Parts: sequence; structure tokens; C-alpha cells
Amino acid sequence: MPTMRLVPACTSDYRLLAEQCLPRTLFDYIDGGAYSEVTLAANVADFEKIALKQRVLRDVSQIDTHISLFGDNMAMPVALAPIGMAGMMARRAETQAVRAAEAAGVPFTLSTVGICSIEEVAKAATKPFWFQLYMMKDRGCVREILDRAKAAGCKTLLFTVDLPVAGARYRDVRNGMGGNVNALGKLRAGLDYAMHAQWAYDVGVKGKPLVFGTISPYMKDGNTPADFKRWVDSQFDASVTWKDIEWLREYWQGDLIIKGVLSPEDALAAANAGADAIVVSNHGGRQLDGVSSSIEMTPRIVDAIDDRLVVLMDGGVRSGLDVIRAIASGARAVLIGRPWIWAMGARGGQGVRALLSTFKSEMNVAMALTGVSSIGGISADLLDRS
Repeated sequence: MPTMRLVPACTSDYRLLAEQCLPRTLFDYIDGGAYSEVTLAANVADFEKIALKQRVLRDVSQIDTHISLFGDNMAMPVALAPIGMAGMMARRAETQAVRAAEAAGVPFTLSTVGICSIEEVAKAATKPFWFQLYMMKDRGCVREILDRAKAAGCKTLLFTVDLPVAGARYRDVRNGMGGNVNALGKLRAGLDYAMHAQWAYDVGVKGKPLVFGTISPYMKDGNTPADFKRWVDSQFDASVTWKDIEWLREYWQGDLIIKGVLSPEDALAAANAGADAIVVSNHGGRQLDGVSSSIEMTPRIVDAIDDRLVVLMDGGVRSGLDVIRAIASGARAVLIGRPWIWAMGARGGQGVRALLSTFKSEMNVAMALTGVSSIGGISADLLDRS
């Protein structure tokens, strides 16, 4: 089906469009997972297994999807998850995404390894956005980045803990994302990029500089994907423990969310370390393949922590219906990653706005047909366990 004739109605439509619009290397980077991608598939499939109770003859004439989180009002319990290299999918994509998120009344999270810097995103934003951090061996660098985030107005920090080493993503290996590619592979990649003329002009020409904006001052040997991989290998700290979280808690005075928790034991450890919230997450199936889906672990973790901190989740959320399923399973809100970056790759910021509007419409329908009129009315009672 020609790209221009497809009117995207849902997340899977944006995925199809992104596959058409983006060079294969970039599409596989955002689309793929670790090893055989079993956990990536389970994240989605386990949502589909959750049955809701349809209820009738309730007053659902006024549906309210708003929530309050960390003192801020959100139009719906959805935030845009951090996406590394997002600015490779559309021109200055992080700035487009923060504007789209603000228009929809939801938070945007900037990745440490985004193309646009903290300062560039802050200029595009009119309110505080969230910032995601990886711990690096150079703690002075970490403190400087945190100071920059604070100066940009960030109040909420997501600290990703499930990447002591990078997962084995076979699609990226095959496409030479790590730089290990022969001459024939480089020729094929070059032809692929050239065949996507709109992307080449929008991103390759008008989207420059294509560097890792926030961390580029600390990368002394270049900004290519291969340079980035070498920098990650040298700087990402596999020795980080809960003691480092305590240090981070002392240094960062804003809201602290620990992202990448997948067990009740680690959730309790996060609470003990002073975190305000966790994200139940397996990194979208991009790290350790064969682990449980995020939605499967969410109710177990919620039960274990007994309201000691806020529980968010990500992984496999593809619709507003999935948002309702996640809230009914105990999450306070969800983060979406692939849906918004697919929409960005397909239609830019306009696509992200349309996608978020679709999510809200889907939530409205699901809430009306399950007989609840506010997010506070969603509970485990909505789940059909028969």
C-alpha cells in the first residue's frame, strides 16, 4: 500500500508507515529487541491476554482521564519514554516530541543519548520535562549533566538501572550499528539511506548536527554510532549498586524514578534507597530476552511494595485500552516508547500528536464500556479473571 494513502488509525499503522519511511538500520534499531525477541513479543501478547469486564447502565456521560503525578496535572496517565537517538528518526525529533507531549498534556522524557541536548529541548519546551540518566564511571560528568538538567527546569529524573551492559540485539549486529561492517555492507547501507530521499533531506541534511547532544561534550573521539558504542563500553558503569542510588538521591533533590525494575525484591530495594517511584520495565525487551513481561510483573510488584512508592510501567503498551489494563493491574501510569517513535518516524511531531489523541480516545471508549468515569474508578475489579 503506498505510504500517502494510508491514514494511520492506530499504533500498528504508524509502525507500518515508519518501516516505509525510515532506512532499515534505523527502523530495526527502534523496532527490534534482544536475542530472539521472545520478551519483546511477550510484552505485547500478555496485554492481549488481559480481559476486562464490560459493564452497562452506568453514568459514563462525563469521562475524565486526568491524573495528578508528582504534583503535576496530566491529561491522561501516559508519558513519553526516553528514546536514544530519537533525532535520527525525524528532524530534531526530541524538540518535536516535547511540543507534542505538551500539547497533549503529558510528560516527555529526554534520553541521555538523545540527538538534541538538554538545552535545546528546554528552549522548545514551555514547562518542565523529565530527564533520563545512565550512570557513568565519571561521576563528575554525572553531576555536571544533573546540574544542566536542573538548570533547564527538569524536576523529575528517571534513572535507568537495567543497562549495566548492552543487550545482544541481533538486528543491530546484522545492520552494522556497532560499526563492524565490511565494504559491501557499507554500500548496501548507503543505498538504503539514499533510497529514503525524504528522510535523507529532512534528517540527513536539515536535521544536523546529528550528534549526541547532551553527552557530546564528553565524547572526545567522535559522534558516530561506532564512537558512541566505544564510549558506552568505556563509560557505562557495571559496578553500580544501591549505594550509588543513595548517592544519587542525596545529589538530586527532585523526583527520582528508578526505571528497569522487574522483581519485588528490587522494588523494595528502590524504596529503601529513597526513590519516589519505579518503572516496572524490561527495557522493551531490548536487554535480557526470556524474562517476564512488564505487565505480568506489575501486579506482583504492586502487591509487594504496599504503597511505599509510585509504580509506573512500560513495555508492550500499544493503545489506550492497554493503558486501562495497566491501571487496572496496579500501575499509576504508563510510559510509551515504540508507539511515539514510530509515529515520529512516520509523520513527525504531527504524528505524535495524533497518536496521543488516539490513545486518549481509546481510553475514553474503554472507560465508558467498563462503566468507569474517572481514572480513580479503575481497579482490579475491572479485570475478568474467570
